[in-house]
Amino acid sequence: MPILGQNQYGKAENRVVKITRDGAVHHIRDLNVSVSLSGDMDDVHYSGSNANVLPTDTTKNTVYAFAKEHGIESPEQFGIHLARHFVTSQEPIHRARIRIEEYAWERIEHAGEGAHSFVRKGQETRLTQITYDGATWEAVSGLKDLVVMNSTDSEFWGYVKDKYTTLPEAHDRVLATEVSGRWRFGWSDDGQPKPDWEESYAQTRRHLLQAFAETYSLSLQQTLYAMGARVIDHRPEIDEIRFSLPNKHHFLVDLEPFGLKNDTADGAVYFAADRPYGLIEATVLREGCEAKIPADLTNL
Repeated sequence: MPILGQNQYGKAENRVVKITRDGAVHHIRDLNVSVSLSGDMDDVHYSGSNANVLPTDTTKNTVYAFAKEHGIESPEQFGIHLARHFVTSQEPIHRARIRIEEYAWERIEHAGEGAHSFVRKGQETRLTQITYDGATWEAVSGLKDLVVMNSTDSEFWGYVKDKYTTLPEAHDRVLATEVSGRWRFGWSDDGQPKPDWEESYAQTRRHLLQAFAETYSLSLQQTLYAMGARVIDHRPEIDEIRFSLPNKHHFLVDLEPFGLKNDTADGAVYFAADRPYGLIEATVLREGCEAKIPADLTNL
């Protein structure tokens, strides 16, 4: 008889917007929350018995109720509330995984009274994944869609060449990428103090951006390592960070047919190619720590 393997279920992509009113000043937390539960679920697969099944509609309702009851202090803390609830309130559920995306809004300054007008930020999406099995926590946070560029201080030369190589060496090039990163916290049980989730995110983002800006790059791999190393060096709560960096190529346009010189020294015109693109990925670890973030970030 075939044997059931790993399985999980839940309600994916619950959009919840929590507006907190502080007098005339309002605050927005805009989340996309996905719940996955696993445990004693053999019977529902083998016989169709739902005796151990908490309906996915109930998990959806819990997300909205918790947003009201507990508020949303941070995506991480909200995920912790949910994961703990599902594991401790339902005996058949042994493990809960909560994935959260947060969409940022900023205030529109205006002359009227109050502070309740916002514009959606066109920058990165904040991410977190909280996993709890009743005894141990795993918290992995991160971001995606953060597009950055250095218009100089980047080179690429000295690489392997064979008969198929056509790329010219570059000693002054544009370096651009769309950062997708995940970082894993050392916090794993309730006996340890939790990180300051909001401060940690802000400072981790700041450090990886500063490393990108301050590194004179001879390769995107070098820049990636500098970004990860700076985070590990400056944020003791983080044990591991992994990046997936597509190289958003900017190629010099050949303007010679029009009698124009297109030289980087006096300002150049580039063609921004969206595909194909080089894809640079790597993990940076605190010494003595084990890599646990999946090599393919889409598996998170």
